[in-house]
Amino acid sequence: MARPNFASSPVSRIPHGRKGKHSLIVSMILDDLARLDPEKAVLVPLDSLDGEKMENVRSALNRATRQRKMLVATATDEKYFYVWRAEPKNPQGITPDRPGSQTSHQR
Repeated sequence: MARPNFASSPVSRIPHGRKGKHSLIVSMILDDLARLDPEKAVLVPLDSLDGEKMENVRSALNRATRQRKMLVATATDEKYFYVWRAEPKNPQGITPDRPGSQTSHQR
């Protein structure tokens, strides 16, 4: 039997999650978001990202929120990266605050 090229380990000892280099900032944002009223946004100073590109942090946040089935929205300006909870989109075009605006499809 040929000798393996790499070492091996029992699967039970292997971490089953992705802990990327943005995990600390993402967990800090999500912790703050969980503590805030739904109408408020987390303001992350861009200079606190320690040279990381905001786009990479946004992507990491997107992965984490999808995994948790959370909907968030983001925006930026010259000073801050803003994160807030988003409302789910209504897939059928129903707007609850306007009765009679439902669209029905018959087959």
